[in-house]
Amino acid sequence: MASTPKRLRLANRRSRRHRSGLGRRGAPGTAPGSLQIPTDAPASAMRLIAYGADEMLDREVQDVAEIRQVLGQYPVTWVDVVGLGTEAVLRGLAELFGIHRLALEDVVNVGQRSKVEDYGEHHFVVFQTVQLSDHLEIEQISLFIGEGFVVTFQEKPGDSWEPVRERLRRGTGRIRGAGADYLVYALLDAGIDGYFPVVEMLGDRLEALEEHVFSDADIEILGDLHAVRRELLALRRTIWPQRDTIHTLERSSPPFSHETQVYLRDCYDHVLRLVELSENLREMGANLMDLHLSMTSNRMNEVMKVLTIISTIFIPLGFLAGLYGMNFDTHSPWNMPELGWRWGYPVVVGVMVTVVVGLLLYFRSKGWIGGGKR
Repeated sequence: MASTPKRLRLANRRSRRHRSGLGRRGAPGTAPGSLQIPTDAPASAMRLIAYGADEMLDREVQDVAEIRQVLGQYPVTWVDVVGLGTEAVLRGLAELFGIHRLALEDVVNVGQRSKVEDYGEHHFVVFQTVQLSDHLEIEQISLFIGEGFVVTFQEKPGDSWEPVRERLRRGTGRIRGAGADYLVYALLDAGIDGYFPVVEMLGDRLEALEEHVFSDADIEILGDLHAVRRELLALRRTIWPQRDTIHTLERSSPPFSHETQVYLRDCYDHVLRLVELSENLREMGANLMDLHLSMTSNRMNEVMKVLTIISTIFIPLGFLAGLYGMNFDTHSPWNMPELGWRWGYPVVVGVMVTVVVGLLLYFRSKGWIGGGKR
């Protein structure tokens, strides 16, 4: 089997660290609130969406000063930042919205556990979204909600929020007439809904592997099962903390109104369903792995049984052949009389055939071969 390229091995190792919660951290002894931006982080791009019941503004912005001019003119202002590589943008937004430096540090040091923190004038929410390609990709989303504003930070382009933006453009539902708390609910709900296709795809992979387990004993199946179980474990580590996050937000008043808390309860139910589905799939993967090992062991036992039966049959034949193959002469009265007997050879061969047939009938009566009783 060809060795994995070093670059791919390192990428997989970084992905596993991220999925296991061992994300980026500052050097030991670094002062709290230090902003250490990774060198591989993409440049920050800002998008401003400000809206009310009757009007909406949606455009890309290049400078924090443009946001400052719009802030307060609309009931809700949403600033979406994609990419964490521009320090000036991050510090400018932190100054504009009063983001605490410890919270900003958690924004940059991705791999944080899903959580909710209250900083007085605003709440800080960390949650994760997932995508499944060759492997499970987990992205940290950092969200700040305050009086009339929402600020979100994403690691990279591509998200599950386009339906929310489309609802804002069309003005459908109650999203345009609601406050910033309802926008946060809509973003969380869209992110959680993105888990269901991933869970379904992992379930489809397990079902495909289940068919191969019964039809094929290839050792590669064991590796595929282990890979799916590893993805399910990473998914579980991501979903479980978000259950507590949604539950905390559901009971946070302010900033969430009673009407929005009702919707958050529905979001909480979705998270519980995801937890149950992921647990069921993990158990299914463990059962398939045990089944594969059991079937492989059974196949090995069948092979060993056949070889043992063949060896058992040839043991008496080897004894007879060895006994009469000593070739003593006929001058001693203690030599084998059959060596000088005309019918000695046919009789010995007949005895061998009788032994073989007798052993086969005995094995069949025990159910070891054929269709005898077991």
